[in-house]
This record gives sequence, structure tokens and C-alpha cells, in this order.
Amino acid sequence: MRFSQLKFDVVVIGAGAAGLFCAATAAKRGRRVLVVDHAKRPGKKILISGGGRCNFTNYYIEPEKYLCNNPHFCKSALSQYTQWDFIALVERYNIAYHEKTLGQLFCDDSAKDIVAMLVSECEQHQVSFSYQTEILAVEKRDDNQYHINTSKADFDCESLVIATGGLSMPKLGATPFAYKIAEQFGLQVLPTRAGLVPFTLLPELKTPLAEVSGVSMPTRISANNMAFSEDMLITHRGLSGPAVLQISSYWQPGDDINIDLYPNGDFSEVLSNALQEQPNVSLKNLLNVNFAKRFVEKLLPLIGLDNVPIKQLNHKQQARLVDTIHNWTVKPSGTEGYRTAEVTLGGVNTDHLSSKTMEVKTCPGLYFIGEAMDVTGWLGGYNFQWAWSSGYVAGQHA
Repeated sequence: MRFSQLKFDVVVIGAGAAGLFCAATAAKRGRRVLVVDHAKRPGKKILISGGGRCNFTNYYIEPEKYLCNNPHFCKSALSQYTQWDFIALVERYNIAYHEKTLGQLFCDDSAKDIVAMLVSECEQHQVSFSYQTEILAVEKRDDNQYHINTSKADFDCESLVIATGGLSMPKLGATPFAYKIAEQFGLQVLPTRAGLVPFTLLPELKTPLAEVSGVSMPTRISANNMAFSEDMLITHRGLSGPAVLQISSYWQPGDDINIDLYPNGDFSEVLSNALQEQPNVSLKNLLNVNFAKRFVEKLLPLIGLDNVPIKQLNHKQQARLVDTIHNWTVKPSGTEGYRTAEVTLGGVNTDHLSSKTMEVKTCPGLYFIGEAMDVTGWLGGYNFQWAWSSGYVAGQHA
């Protein structure tokens, strides 16, 4: 589409989940809407999410499953546009979906279905698009209009919505644009860091575990008074899997994590029964019944136990074994960072925003939605639901 200088009611910067949904919502109200993005096409992060099947929401959306400096902030938006509302939209487009685990909903076929649905919602209501467009400057004029100078044209609008996300996955085009705009208009940006991200390990643990990369096991991982019971995956660089990604959002650099390797039982009972019934079984064979053999081979040296018949373990060694199984303390060296992080923690301080509309309190007509602000959901569709909910409420008022 060719543009000269044009005026719109609403300009949405960012053609991701929140931006597209906001644009469609505003256009349904009869607003003349333009979506601007630096990418060639919309929804790049949607397309790779959920292994290409897009974990688009969760049956069990609750405000308590979001991290925010103001724990009450997300309540209004999540109640105004719920997971049931989005599920109804998906069903209206006959997109087949399934529940994977813990209420997580995925497309049966492809994340492309969700992007196509969002674009269709926009196109039905005459939303305009300007792709491969660089934003050169944004200013608010004396008449309360926003002026956006871009590489293709200049645009004016009454309402400007920033939906450019956070810093996670820079290879998909993530930038700090939202934070720069926030600071330009006098808003505080809370410190950012990678969330829902794998841990890296120090060499003394990374080296032996790298030899068993690919091993996955059920765990309960805790840090800072939070715990998640899901699978942990050993990788070439450290630890990943749902439990690790979840706890990473609550972990702080320098903290330990505590891993229960036998979360669904009491290993002291397993050991006690074995001592009575098969005292001559080797420690390795006992552990092999409950854990991957390759992992057991690396675990024993790490906790300083030899592969002896279990009857030869003294009480101190037995206690060390049980304590390690249920409370293996690991100090990550860090995380893999924004390169693989699914979300960005921190961002635009929500104290500056109306929880009912996402509008900046001190700057009428300016809105921030989605990942750009300091709201981060758990793994499992929570962040997409925040995109839909925050995009909807902004779209109702922009």
C-alpha cells in the first residue's frame, strides 16, 4: 500500500498478538486503524510459539499466575476479555484445538491458523497495514494529535498504541522501542530480564550433565517461595523443560534452585523397602528403576556415592542420598538470556497506566499493551491471553 501523509483515528505500532487484536477491536467500533510494523509480515512470534502450534490460551487463567509490580493490575483486563471469549473466537473460525497439559490449549494444525484469524478480523473491518516500515520519530502535538514519522510516510492519529513487545527473541525482531517511547513520555521502565528461559550451569555440573542431554524427568523445582511440578530437561548448556522455564521467572541471579527428583513419592520409603527386601541390590540398579540409567551414572559421582550394594550404605550416606533425591540444590550460572527467552520480565511500570483501558494516565491517547509493560504470565498460554485481554481493552477505548 502506498501512503502519503495520512490521518487515522488509531495507529497501532506492532503487528504481533496484542497489536493485531487491538487493531481489530478498535476497527469494529468504526475507528479508522493503521497497523505499522518493521517486519515483512504479521505475527512472527505467534508462528513459532508452541512448537509451531501456538499455545493460544489456558483454561485456568487467574491473576495470581502473572508477575507484576502491582499484583492487582491485570485483574480488570483479564475479566473484561476472558479465555472463554478467545476460545469462542477460535471456534467461530473452526480452528481445531486440544488441551495438552494443565489447561494449555494448542492448535491441532498450525499457529498459522491463529495469525490468519487475527488478520481476517482486521481485514473485515478495513484495518490498514504498513509493513517493513521504520519508525523515525513520534511526537505529541499541541492539538493532542500524535505524529508518527516513518520511513514510508508521516501519519497522524488521535490514539497511539504501542504493541512492540519486549526484548525476548531478538532474532524475530525484538527491540527496546516500547521502552524508548515510554521514557520519551516520562514513564518509568522497570528493570528488564529474560523470563521463561533455560538455565546455564557452571562447568563442574554442565560438563557431566551435557553427556546425558535429552534426558527428561518429572520434577518439582522451587526458588524464592515458589515451586512448579513439571518436567525438567537436561540440555548441552544446562537445564530446561517446563519446570525450569517456570521457575526462571522467579529466580534471581546468584540464587540456588532446589530440585525434587522424585516429586510423586517418598524416596526414603523406596530405600527402606529395598534394604529389607533386596539389600544386595546395587545402588545404581536401585536408582535405575526410578530414573534414566544415563542420568544415574552422572548423579552418583556428583553426590559422592559409590555404586555399592545398598546394605553397605551407612546412615549418613543413606540420608545424603534421600536428601539429594528430594532436595538437589543447584546454583545456575545464569540463563540463556533473551536469545531463547519466551518473555521479558519488567517493562513499562503499570502504575502509569489505567488498568481498565491501558491508557497512560498522564498522556491521553497513548496506550501500552502486551509484553511491553510489566506484566508477565506463566508458561502455558498465559502471555497470549494477556495479549488478547490488554489488546481488547485498549481497542475498546483507543
